[in-house]
Amino acid sequence: MKQNVVIRARVLGGLFIVVALLLIVRLYLVQVVHGTEYKSQGTAQYIQTNPDSASRGSIYFTTKDGALVSAAVSLSGYSIAINPKTLSNPSTAYAKLNVIAPIDRQSFLADAANTGSSFVSIVDRLSDAQAAAIQKLSIPGVIISPDAWREYPGGTLGAQVLGFVGYDGTSTTRIGEYGLEKQYNSTLAQSSSGLYVNPFAEIFANMQDIVTTDPSAHQGSIITSIEPNVQQELESTLAAIMKDYTPNFDGGIIMDAHTGAIYAMGMDPSFDPNNYSDVPNASVYQNSLVSGRYEMGSIMKPLTMAAGVDSGAVSTSTTYDDTGCITVSNAKVCNYDFKARGVIPVQQILNQSLNVGASWVATHTGYPVFTQYMKAYGFNQKTGIDLPGEVTGNLTNLDDGQGPAVNFDTASFGQGITVSPIEMVRALSALANDGRLVDPHVVTAIQYESGVTRMIPVTQGPQVLKPSSAKTVTDMLRIVYDDYELHGKIKMQHYTAAAKTGTAQIPDPATGGYIPGQVYLHSFFAYFPATDPRFIVFLYAYKPIGQEYAADTLAMPFYGIAQYLINYYNVPPDR
Repeated sequence: MKQNVVIRARVLGGLFIVVALLLIVRLYLVQVVHGTEYKSQGTAQYIQTNPDSASRGSIYFTTKDGALVSAAVSLSGYSIAINPKTLSNPSTAYAKLNVIAPIDRQSFLADAANTGSSFVSIVDRLSDAQAAAIQKLSIPGVIISPDAWREYPGGTLGAQVLGFVGYDGTSTTRIGEYGLEKQYNSTLAQSSSGLYVNPFAEIFANMQDIVTTDPSAHQGSIITSIEPNVQQELESTLAAIMKDYTPNFDGGIIMDAHTGAIYAMGMDPSFDPNNYSDVPNASVYQNSLVSGRYEMGSIMKPLTMAAGVDSGAVSTSTTYDDTGCITVSNAKVCNYDFKARGVIPVQQILNQSLNVGASWVATHTGYPVFTQYMKAYGFNQKTGIDLPGEVTGNLTNLDDGQGPAVNFDTASFGQGITVSPIEMVRALSALANDGRLVDPHVVTAIQYESGVTRMIPVTQGPQVLKPSSAKTVTDMLRIVYDDYELHGKIKMQHYTAAAKTGTAQIPDPATGGYIPGQVYLHSFFAYFPATDPRFIVFLYAYKPIGQEYAADTLAMPFYGIAQYLINYYNVPPDR
């Protein structure tokens, strides 16, 4: 009997503990997680609710020390709308409202004349004080609604990565447009108020957040690898390139050479997502580092050399006879200066950026094998980066190694095939990462509404080169950087870097050839410290003016970025 009483007491005690825990969890969710939403709903009991005022998860940058910095947040306040059907005296209403919240008179009266509508938005982003003052006026036909809007505290910082929240043209509901706002719209958007959920169901949902295999399956905020200070340094560098050489546009990527985490990604011209509708040309919304494809030129040569080394076709001791120009498939392929070098080692192909030498390596490797490496580098497939609009490169000219010979010769130095910048960076990462491709990514974790934070596992791509082959080409590119880029002016005394420039002709769709004159796409990549790469940096400029070669436009900007990263991250010297 006594034993039964003890058992019952324990059962009852356990039930009380469970109920207490449920109440604590529920209070936390009500007061902390959903506190702002409850306040808005309470307000909405006497002020009409705006159906488009749902809050939205935040986007965070991450500093080098792991601190989160708000990149996109939802702010709350109020908006004014009118019902033209019940607004009896528009001029008087305007006069009263304009004192509290400045409104364009002509637009207001035009909206008031639209008696076919019962809800016309007039002004948004009002403070609590403004809303309270308008409420006291009690003007028939004037509607005050709780409102929420998106704010980007960094202004233009990371604009093409972030995107913005706007209208898609077919809906009256705001959704993510471009960038992470679009890519993670289902995660960031709050499709329901979330204000009443059965406590048992809510706890179960929290457990789902912990065990789910799909990080985007539930709503919340996203945490990125974008380092705000590094992003600012990159954007300042791009702005300087734009000022000095006035290209149509320029862009850059700074990525972890081993994990694929993007520390910075930017384009210039850019825009302020807080005022995205003010830009004269909507093309600036596009992130061409992901959605553009180009003939990249000579930064392809290290990958051509890697294919030759990895396949056993060439080694660092191999020589060839550089004749300055060759004829292939009735077409002429020449060095940039048309000059012959005679019998020279293959190192000079990279040192002097010799087209004939790159063509020789591709031919000596064998066109089918060369094509296999181009595909292994991922130039015909998406990288899978977590940004919208990614395109794949076009290797059609290679035709599985069976096309005209000249196509392979030009592809060896980055002409005649197109790739996206992010594809190019991913392929080059194999040289810095012991022959294995990385998986470029921006988002590192999702912070669910429940408070659970789920890290997104870091994955890597396939092994496309032997580690020894990657090291061989890295050593070759160290010589290029130290002795040949700007004639050694950017050599770093205590740090090694592996680098290459590219100056590519730009196709002319009208003629099927290339734009005549000194009209080029300039590109530059480097990874450092070369003995154990930490960063890979990519820069490009489309149709820069005043300098013919990429070394003259992009080498010094890279040097500035490298010095910044070394100092900011306190990178130990490697020589």
